[in-house]
This record gives sequence, structure tokens and C-alpha cells, in this order.
Amino acid sequence: MLKCRALWRKLAPLTRSASTVCRHNVKSTALKNGRTQVLVPAAHMSTGPAGGGGNENAIYVMLVGAACLGGGAYAYMTVKGDSKRYEERILEISSRSSKQAPESQPLVSPEPEEEAADTSEESIPAAEPPGETESASAEEPVTEAPAEAAAPVVEEEPPAPSEPEATLSEPPPAALESAEPVAEIPPEATEEAPPVVEEVVAESSAPTEPQAEVLEAPLTAVESAAEELVTEAPPPAEPEAVQEAPAEPAVESPPEAEPAAAPESAPLTIPSHAPYLLIGGGTASFAAARSIRARDPGAKVLIVTDEPDLPYMRPPLSKELWFSDDPSVTETLRFKQWNGKERSIFFQPSSFYVKPEELTSAENGGVAVLTGKKVIQMDVRGNKVKLDDDTEISYDKCLIATGGVPRNLQVIEKAGDEVMKRTTLFRKIEDFKSLDSVSRNVKSITIIGGGFLGSELACALGRRSSETGLEVIQMFPEKGNMGKVLPEYLSNWTTEKVKKEGVRIVPEALVKSVIFKDDKLEIRLKDGRQVKTDHIVAAVGLEPNVDLAKSAGLEVDSDFGGFRVNAELQARSNIWVAGDAACFYDIRLGRRRVEHHDHAVVSGRLAGENMTGASKPYWHQSMFWSDLGPDVGYEAIGIVDSSLPTVGVFAKATSKDTPKAATEQSGTGIRSESETEATAISPVASSTSAPIVEHKDEYGKGVIFYLRDKVVVGIILWNVFNRMPIARKIIKDGEEHADLNEVAKLFNIHED
Repeated sequence: MLKCRALWRKLAPLTRSASTVCRHNVKSTALKNGRTQVLVPAAHMSTGPAGGGGNENAIYVMLVGAACLGGGAYAYMTVKGDSKRYEERILEISSRSSKQAPESQPLVSPEPEEEAADTSEESIPAAEPPGETESASAEEPVTEAPAEAAAPVVEEEPPAPSEPEATLSEPPPAALESAEPVAEIPPEATEEAPPVVEEVVAESSAPTEPQAEVLEAPLTAVESAAEELVTEAPPPAEPEAVQEAPAEPAVESPPEAEPAAAPESAPLTIPSHAPYLLIGGGTASFAAARSIRARDPGAKVLIVTDEPDLPYMRPPLSKELWFSDDPSVTETLRFKQWNGKERSIFFQPSSFYVKPEELTSAENGGVAVLTGKKVIQMDVRGNKVKLDDDTEISYDKCLIATGGVPRNLQVIEKAGDEVMKRTTLFRKIEDFKSLDSVSRNVKSITIIGGGFLGSELACALGRRSSETGLEVIQMFPEKGNMGKVLPEYLSNWTTEKVKKEGVRIVPEALVKSVIFKDDKLEIRLKDGRQVKTDHIVAAVGLEPNVDLAKSAGLEVDSDFGGFRVNAELQARSNIWVAGDAACFYDIRLGRRRVEHHDHAVVSGRLAGENMTGASKPYWHQSMFWSDLGPDVGYEAIGIVDSSLPTVGVFAKATSKDTPKAATEQSGTGIRSESETEATAISPVASSTSAPIVEHKDEYGKGVIFYLRDKVVVGIILWNVFNRMPIARKIIKDGEEHADLNEVAKLFNIHED
């Protein structure tokens, strides 16, 4: 276009002179032809002097006329288009001049492409050559533009040097002279106009004379940066725009930008999407989250729990916390292990977790816990869940670790509100706090249930009874404590041990009814016995929480309860189940459901690995343990059912064979945490038959083998600790052993 302009400047004088000559020639020719055309005959036109001159003039007139018409048409089209653009430009400059003085009249908006360049030039100052940013940054923001000025968006692409629009950058001499006085805009004229992303426009002082070069060179690079900024920055009305503005170094926020941060502090705290969604806030969920993060360091994990607390371990609630000397233990929830070391029941402090509202934007991922929220519906096809407040969360992969809810006796549920108010179903932190308070304000507590939980609470409260005079009663339908787990002889011995702790035992007790009478709870048994008490603790087992099964269309096992999953703990292609709620297929022992802390750890860890693509089957046998105070405890693995044949091998115990000594050696109160995959030597089968073990009255330490079809399927280590890898190896091998006395030697129970 610049070449065309230079050519036009050269041809213009020639055109003007040619047109003058043309006018004179046409006039003279017309006069001559007018006089001679009638007088000269047609036959002599070719030879007469007048006829020859007439033909030459006519040809000249036609050529010059055609050239003039063509050039005039071209000039008319070009000048008409340029004049329109120049009028807009001059109007814009004049509007700036008017703003320079009173700033009372609305400004004419510049072209949007120049406005975008202004914003980007402030946000990305390094992209601008020195001396070139002033002319572009002098443009006014789009918020001041009238509606009609913003319409021609298509015409605002960066102009190429060869296109006619490049003539806009160099006005005609008259326009240039009028533009020079207003090219320098004072700072106050630009600072008062609010920009697109609430930024302050930079000052401008460069003259506009070299505008052709300035606008043609840097606008291409700057404009592209401006387009990126507009793409990334959300609209000013949304809170996210406030987040991105401070991140840019050259931005200064005006005072009115401060209140804009308020919507950011009150967004929804619940992420709308979680790559890894874990339902339930217990041990299994935490173990899965830790496993996911180990295999996928950038993973974003969201745990949703209906409890108000962060993930914590449950065993101390019925064990060590009751033996604490700290009067504020219900607030601190810190306890001393049998070895004297102190720790909290929480797996990690709150600083370990990411806030739920920050999970989506967390650069390195993390684990967030959404407390006090319950998942009430699950859409498997849509990969989303619905919370009790109607909030929906979508997911890529989901783990169901809802655990279980404590069972209650139907006779208690039907007894009325007064009985229910005086009954504790022990499971959570608030249950521990409530029962601790009750035990200090009543005279009698009755524990119904003889399993792990009931026996542990009986021993813990019995120890307190010696100090406060509290009467502790334990009743169960079996003949002795843990009668469904331990062989009868060991169950009877355990019962005597619990009695020594100050507990009144009521065996073979089947509750018929419970009534509230004379400020007392009266428990009537089917055999006619009656027990009066102030408070009841129902420890009669756990019911797996499968409320989501119906909405999710997941299968519940009719024999064991819980969500039915395969050996990889998978219920669907992107849904896993772990912990107490999982009814899984054990590749060694068949289908099972386990309700213990270590199983929650093992299954949660395995589910987390499989959620990240490991595809591992459940083969690591989980263990569980129970302590009847600091002096008697046991660890178990596999299927331990008193209805199975058992073989026990015992030895004399020493001072090292106690739970207290075991924790001193391992350094942890949760003994399963110290487990290692140590390689155990496979026992060699002997040809001798299994001996008949003569049980004595005192069982210091020993090993009890549970058999099914002559194969060991379960092992209890009675006051024998830190030998679990050996027991796991025996069950994993699945071999028949003719002499279990020889197998017991692998546990070194005869060492002093």
C-alpha cells in the first residue's frame, strides 16, 4: 500500500497537467471540427489537412478520457474508504482532546484490538519494546466504549503491511497537523478509566507522528499476548478474576477491588469433581488415600465423612484411652501406650490435609476431608454422588469405605425413649466421651456382649471401678468371654481374668426385656434373672453400612453382609470397597468379611493401589488383636472360630510376654503398624501324629491353631507378639501339618 501511495504521488501532477491539456485540446478540436465538418466533403477527409488533425485529436481524447475515468474511479474508491476511516480517527483524537480538559463528555472507544493490546502491555511489560508501549497504552478501556463503537469486531485483526488499512497509521497532512497537539495524554486522563480486568492504565507521553511504524510492528506480538490474557482471565463479575489479577506483577488494584475478594471467601466449599472420591472417613479411607498418593504423587483425593472429625484410629477408644491419667483425655484424645509413649488417635494433624475448597486448584494435589457430610445417593452410570444437602460431586474413581453401624437389641429399641437415652452404642469419639462422662456420674453400668469390644470395655471400666466404686456388669449368651473366638478352656480362663478386674460376669444371659422403673433400668433375662443398672452399653456386633447399595445397584452378600466384591476389592469398573463394609473373596480362605483395624489398613491400602492400576488380589492376611489390660493380650490371623477344631501349644510366660513389653519392643501401640513382610521358614511336616494337648489352669503364652480339613486356617498368638509374619506364611502355604507341636516351635514360645 505504501508503494501505491508513492506511485500516486508521482502520477498526480502528471494527471493534473494531462487533464488541463485535455480540456484545452477538446475545446479547440470541437471548434475546428464544428467549422470544417460541414464544409469538407467526406471524400476528401483522408487527404485534406483538416481531416487528418481531427482523427488524431479524437484518439487522444479517447485515450486520455479513459485514463482519467479509470484513475478517477480508483482514486474515488480509495479516497472514499480512507476518508471514512480518517474521519473516525480524527473524531477519536478530538474526543481525547476534549477529555484532556474537562473530562465531562463520554469518550469515543478505540478499536477493541488496541484495547486488548493496552491490557496485555501492562500485564506483560517484557513483551513491549521501549518507547512503543506509550502509544498503544494510551487507548481507552472497553468499558468506556459506546455500544455502536464495539460492533466492527471483524475489522480489528492486526493489519498486514500490504493491506489498504495500513494507511490508517499515517493520516493526511491536515489530519496529522491537527493530531499532533493531542497525541500526549496526561496520566490523570487514563488513571480514572476502569480497565477491563480492573487494572490501572499506564501513562502515555509518546507523540503520534511515528504511529505508522509503532502500530504496525509491536501490535502483532502484543495483540497475541492480549488474546491469551482475555482467554485465561474470567469475566470481572466472577471471583476468579480477582485471583488472577494479583498474580500479574504490573497490576495495581483500585480501592474498589477490595470488596471483590468477599465472594471468593464464600464460594462453595464442596468441590464439584474429585478424581478420587472416598466415601467414609475411617481407617480404610485414610489407608487408601495414603496408598493413592504414594503411587500417584499428584493425585487429588477427597474424603467425605458424616463424622465431624478427621480420620482417626478406633482401637484406643476401647483400650488405652481408658487407662490414661490425664483428666482432659476426652478433649486431647491423646493416650499413653503400654510402653509409656504418648500419641494422638488421629492419623495426621489438620495441617496434613488440603482444604476442600482448595483441592481443585492444588498444584501438587493432596488429600481433603469433607466432614459432617453424608453421601445418600450414588449414580454409578453418571459417576456422581449426592450428599445430604443435595450437593452433587462427580468422580473418576470411587471407594466405598462406609464401615458399619453398631447393632442394638430389638428389646432395647422397643423399650422406649427413656431406655434408649440410657443406652450407648459404642463406636465413635462422641461415644467414648459420652460413656466416660456417664461412668463418672452413675453407680452402675451393664455391658451386654462378650466379644472383643464388650470384654475390652468391661476390663477398662472394671479398672476404674476400684477407684470410684462403680459397679460394672457384663452379660453375654456364651459361657465365657469371647466364647465365639477362643476355645472353651481359654474362654473360661479369660473370664476369670476379667472378674479379677472387678467385673461382675453374668454368662448364658439372653435378654428378654428392658424397662425403665424407679430411675433404674431393669433387664429381665429369659431364665428369669433380673439385673438393675443405671446405664447400658450394647456391644453386640457391627452391621455393615450398605445404604448406598440400592441407589448404586451394588450386590450385598446374603451370608456375610457387606458389598460383594472380587479379590481385587472391586464392585464395578471404577468402584472399590474396603474395610468393614467389604465382603471380599480371599484367594486362600474363600469369601469373607472382617471387622478389624488391620483389615481396614490392609484392604484400604490394596484398594488404593488398585484404584491407581495395580490390579492386585487380596492375599495379605490381615491380623487383629485384643488386650485385656496391659498384662494379657493376643494377636490373631485368619479364621478364628471356636466351632472349628483347635490345637493349642502353651509355655510358661515371662515378664517379656505382655502387651506392655510388646509395645516397648516395637515402639508403637498399634501393633499391626509394626508388621513387616519378613520371610518365615516353611515348617517341615513330621510323620508323627498331632498330640493331645493337656491344658493347665495357667496359660502364660502359646499358639492356638484353627483347622479346617486338617489345614491351618487361623492362628491365635496368646501373649506372643511380633511373630505375625510366621503365622501369615503358614496360612498362605495352606499345607497339612502332621505335628503342630513342631510348627509351634517356629514361634520360639519355649525361649526364656
